[in-house]
Amino acid sequence: MLRITGTETDSGGFLTVSGELKNDGSKVAVVPAQLSGNETEIIRNGRSLGGATLVDSKGKKRYYVLRDTDGRPLTTTNFPNLKAGETLPVFMQFPAPPAETTELTFQLPMFSAGVIEIAG
Repeated sequence: MLRITGTETDSGGFLTVSGELKNDGSKVAVVPAQLSGNETEIIRNGRSLGGATLVDSKGKKRYYVLRDTDGRPLTTTNFPNLKAGETLPVFMQFPAPPAETTELTFQLPMFSAGVIEIAG
């Protein structure tokens, strides 16, 4: 299960989405590689949440996870296996949408899409 716990827009023009990944099962869980998305550059940097996107339906834009100069996604990476009931804090960083945007749809492979509110 992934639970979004907050968003923060900074003065540098970045939007950070924070959350928790939790193993709701009774056995050890391996975080699926599909969460990294399918871009070769991101995949070669290990497991991540690089497949996450934010969609602004009103502004008709899609925002992808940012990368550093070496192509590494600016997200939590290289997850450990999660024991039953264990929670792992996670983050993903995106370009900030325009200031008037207050809601975005969060999408991550293998999870249902959900609307999140943007905090300034």
